Amino acid sequence: MKLLLDFLPVIIFFAVYKTSGDIILATAVLIPATLLQIGYTWFRSHRIEKMQLVTLVLVILLGGATVLFNDKTFIQWKPTIVNWLFAAAFLGSQFIGEKTIVQRLMDSSITLPQIAWRKLNVAWVIFFVALGVINLFVAFNFSEETWVNFKLFGMLGLTLVFIIGQGVYLSRHIQSTEESND
Repeated sequence: MKLLLDFLPVIIFFAVYKTSGDIILATAVLIPATLLQIGYTWFRSHRIEKMQLVTLVLVILLGGATVLFNDKTFIQWKPTIVNWLFAAAFLGSQFIGEKTIVQRLMDSSITLPQIAWRKLNVAWVIFFVALGVINLFVAFNFSEETWVNFKLFGMLGLTLVFIIGQGVYLSRHIQSTEESND
């Protein structure tokens, strides 16, 4: 349910774009949809994740600029900026604090050597940087419709492939950890 709620504004953006063919209108609908998503999240849990706040601020700023200036470039930059901010946060966690972000998110479920946590965290940094670059490549080298499709399906697909790869990486370390305990 949470995953659907997280993707709901993007799905609404996609649906409005597909029915109207107007990226400015789709962006204008994205802004209140994101505000409603955050409001609903706050109402249910009295908590909003930092990622959601960053996304909300960028949707308001870049989406607002898109609508105000009638220029799709601003909204096309949003996924790249979000991904690069995530990359910066994950990279910073390599040097600040005792645990990387990946370790903080997953160490209650999985036990790994410290070097494996660091490699996994760096992999996420590289993934977020690459996803931002790919977004810009698609946005500025393909049609608007291709970019809208990529924003929903391409980015989600790449993320799923990356997570599966991460699972393969983790399974190697989990198996070697279990074997060393025998």
